[in-house]
Amino acid sequence: MENTPFIFGKLATQIEFTDREKETAHLASNFSALVNTIILSPRRWGKTSLVNKVSELLGSKEPDLKICQIDLFNVRTEEGFYIALATEIIKATSTKWEERAQNAKEFLAQLLPRISFSPDDKSEISFGVSWEELQRKPDEILNLAETIAVERGLKIVVCIDEFQGISEFQDPLAFQRKLRSHWQRHTHVSYCLYGSKRHMLLDVFSNPSMPFYKFGDLIFLEKIATKSWVEFIRKRFSETGKEIKEEEAILIAELAETHSYYVQQLAQQSWLRTDSICTVPIVNAAFQSIINQLSLLFTNITESLSTSQLNLLKAILSGEKQLSSKGTIQKYNLGTSGNINRLKQSLLAREIIDISADQIDLQDPVYKYWLKKEYFKI
Repeated sequence: MENTPFIFGKLATQIEFTDREKETAHLASNFSALVNTIILSPRRWGKTSLVNKVSELLGSKEPDLKICQIDLFNVRTEEGFYIALATEIIKATSTKWEERAQNAKEFLAQLLPRISFSPDDKSEISFGVSWEELQRKPDEILNLAETIAVERGLKIVVCIDEFQGISEFQDPLAFQRKLRSHWQRHTHVSYCLYGSKRHMLLDVFSNPSMPFYKFGDLIFLEKIATKSWVEFIRKRFSETGKEIKEEEAILIAELAETHSYYVQQLAQQSWLRTDSICTVPIVNAAFQSIINQLSLLFTNITESLSTSQLNLLKAILSGEKQLSSKGTIQKYNLGTSGNINRLKQSLLAREIIDISADQIDLQDPVYKYWLKKEYFKI
């Protein structure tokens, strides 16, 4: 396959990264000033790419600012969290494997870490400690970034992706209290927390009964505007010797509902089908191809939903605004108003819908189109 000018499913960097000027400046300012930050948005809107962009930007400007990035996607235990946190902090604040080994011994001395490293050119280092020791002395790891920052005269930003994963830990509330009690005292370190399940994170950071309530600056990531996407798409086509007019670029953005992942995917598929000039039929064919590719997945998702859940989705897609009204309940056989709230929460938990400012919409715009046009045939 040709090397396309559009990227999806992995980090967008450098020329592949578009817009987000305000968010980039906001986050960079927070990182420099060591302001704790929480980034909230639905899946695939570019949170990780934004954090990576700011990390690269500040890395060249502020050598004494170290940014540590941790992904909790596959971390399911408190023990795993400690190991990931310590490993990435040591790596982010050391350049050579000898320095990493020395820092691990120096700053985690009480935990007696078992250190190993790969003999290849990458010189990756890893270490482990016993769970018994971690349970007795978690402070050493939870304060590790602050300890190193003070000792080495650094500022450190610890970025944690998929932070909602800590809800899977045993006694997650107690663990959150433990984190907050340590991190709120750090003056040379800040934390940037984000993840793919906005409704879970929103509860963690905006619920007064939760330990992380008002922990930091909340950044609600918005969709990239159509105008910015149009400029980006046309520029990337032009840079590769192809042409797309404004009408077709707008169509790409609108079909994908300016969803970052799908705009990039649809633009890529349209670009691949274009010899010299992209046309409306090319864009429509590319969009239908994406729908066809995902139809089996969408069918499996739909078959796993209850009749009541599907009825509620049909009401939403039909444009019903008063879901709890008697007429809507009877028309779509939704049971009771109380049942509607339960249905909304179940669909929210499965990341099928998103609720923002009392507005309900489907998170995945292509699934939304498939449901409306090919399943319900509305």
